[in-house]
Amino acid sequence: MCEMFGVTSDRTIDVTAELREFFKHGEYNPHGWGIASWNDKGKITIDKEPVDSTRSGKIVSYLSSGVTCRGIIAHIRKATIGYVEYKNTHPFIAHDPNWREWAFAHNGTIFESEELYPYQDIQAGSTDSERIFLYMLDQNKGITDELSRYKVMDSLAVKLSDKNKLNFFAFDGQDFYVHKNEAGTMYRKNNDGYVFFSTRPLDGGNWEEVPQNRLLVYRDGQLRYEGTVHDHTYVHDEEQMNMLYLGYSGL
Repeated sequence: MCEMFGVTSDRTIDVTAELREFFKHGEYNPHGWGIASWNDKGKITIDKEPVDSTRSGKIVSYLSSGVTCRGIIAHIRKATIGYVEYKNTHPFIAHDPNWREWAFAHNGTIFESEELYPYQDIQAGSTDSERIFLYMLDQNKGITDELSRYKVMDSLAVKLSDKNKLNFFAFDGQDFYVHKNEAGTMYRKNNDGYVFFSTRPLDGGNWEEVPQNRLLVYRDGQLRYEGTVHDHTYVHDEEQMNMLYLGYSGL
């Protein structure tokens, strides 16, 4: 059900090798790939396609020239909600009401959340992930200081993870947000001045599981904030997923 790779760093680093390994997993997540990266000024650029990353000529070209950045959010999609098309491909980027630019990617499924219902009528695509992102942007309206922003994101993570799978990366032009609530679904590797995150460890290095059920906020490779510890652990339920598929297929 999708995979993600993320980086936060205190300097520009080369992530070509890690991305090359990550995008090999597109064979099992064939419904789209995307990359949001940023430079030392926090300017976000994005590239994505609704195709299998292992069959994308664009990815080959992208990686052949080398990928250097201060941070990145990469995603390969296995569709559960929403058609296979560009507007449903992660990451998503947009500005919040304060005109702060964000990037967001999600690995999970929302089964219950009244807060997201209003966004079904205004979203560009049809994924629950985009609805989370739009809700996130709205919740940051009027927020100008970082501590208030951390608390808003913490509250959102606690609320939306209740009865749902909510693994996500977000970047607000300055800070990198990480959350997971299912065991064995996100790992990190700390390096000198930067941190890698991945749904699955990418090599034989010293990867450790990301702490569960708690928002983490990083800036330039350093942990700055730890959110509320909650008990909204998600446990995969095949019957629940099948019911969701049936509901969205109209069967």
